Amino acid sequence: MAFSLRGVHVPHRKNTLDLPVVRMDPPGVVTIPMSMHIGAPARPVVQAGDLVYVGTKIGEAEAPVSSPIYSSVSGKVLKVRDFLLAGGGTTSAVVIESDGEMTPDAAICPPTVDSRDSFIAAVRASGIVGLGGAGFPAHVKLNVDPSRIEYLIINGAECEPYVTSDTVTMTDRREDMAVALEALKTHLGIKSIIIGIESNKPKAIQSMKQLMTETAQGCTAQVKVLPPMYPQGGEKVLIYHTTGKVVPAGKLPIDVGCIVLNCTTIAAIGAYLKTGMPLVEKCVTVDGGAVKNPQNVIVPIGTAISDVFTFCGGLTEDPAKVIYGGPMMGITLPDMDGPILKNTNAILALTVKEAKLPKTTACIRCGSCTNTCPFGLAPAEIMKAYDRRDAERLTELSVTACMECGCCSFVCPANRPLVQTNRMAKIFLREEKAKEDAKK
Repeated sequence: MAFSLRGVHVPHRKNTLDLPVVRMDPPGVVTIPMSMHIGAPARPVVQAGDLVYVGTKIGEAEAPVSSPIYSSVSGKVLKVRDFLLAGGGTTSAVVIESDGEMTPDAAICPPTVDSRDSFIAAVRASGIVGLGGAGFPAHVKLNVDPSRIEYLIINGAECEPYVTSDTVTMTDRREDMAVALEALKTHLGIKSIIIGIESNKPKAIQSMKQLMTETAQGCTAQVKVLPPMYPQGGEKVLIYHTTGKVVPAGKLPIDVGCIVLNCTTIAAIGAYLKTGMPLVEKCVTVDGGAVKNPQNVIVPIGTAISDVFTFCGGLTEDPAKVIYGGPMMGITLPDMDGPILKNTNAILALTVKEAKLPKTTACIRCGSCTNTCPFGLAPAEIMKAYDRRDAERLTELSVTACMECGCCSFVCPANRPLVQTNRMAKIFLREEKAKEDAKK
């Protein structure tokens, strides 16, 4: 897999960057899915009629790769129901009627952390997952042999258009981040910390330089200012651009001595260590041409997207497309009934003009898709192999290495659905492998 300073210059559209963060009033009802993370869903531990409070556990994580779920409001459980996830899967969800009081659970208190094991246990109990969008349980990522860790890399790139929720975290929650970094240094023996931030975020850079100065005792700590190029925040891309290390295909960051955590994940860990309140709310960028008052909003997890738009003054027109996340890697939603999840960093309501797809024409073999792919893949060749359902050729072209960043589709002058085809090709290869395994 080849790495270089490849990518695309996407329009920033950081409309909410300098606006103050506001806190949303509790909604009337929240719907909290038991699967808001990579790994096994949590098991509901409440039932209709139960009274819950902010921070009451409502979902138990029973598998090693999973995460507990907590109530984001105080009130009464209305029901536990089946829930269709945006990606097409199903899970259970706990529906809670809020009493509007936001009363915290009386059992909430800061965790006792005096060792590596108790630190990992605290992170697990917090319910914190990767908050930049991936949703990988944080305790699993941190539960490695400390001797393998060479770098802790904090992802503050936030390279997607519109999204600014991570940037405001770096400017507003430096103290929470400092608490988490001290715990990571103490209990995991972190010796080198790098924060990667794009150069178009001067206030965040200044704030993080101050944090690194305060954190430098006992380790090396630096802010790495990066070119504002998408997908700078991709995990493997960020590792290469901050350390020069290449994560081989099929390997994890820890295999090259790196742990990567999103800046908001770091802040959430620090807040939990200080207060004991698990992850129950999320700062979300609300933007798009159809939103009347774009802003960053602190939202109880499980709040319906429609309620968040209403809080932001409503919509100026019926949106042509509503997206979880940014326009490059976000997920299009069928309606506005879906809830804010743990890993929701933005919701966008796009106008017809913003969302209209250009007409697709024939490939002109210009090579732009390969020239911009961070991993040097050949999306045009992958599309041809997929059209033939040629599993051997797709394997040769390393389609499984695709991070689905969408650079190829963004630059294609023929407007071909390259990244979408890459996704389908990966599914096809998994199905073919399952068939082969079934024959054995």
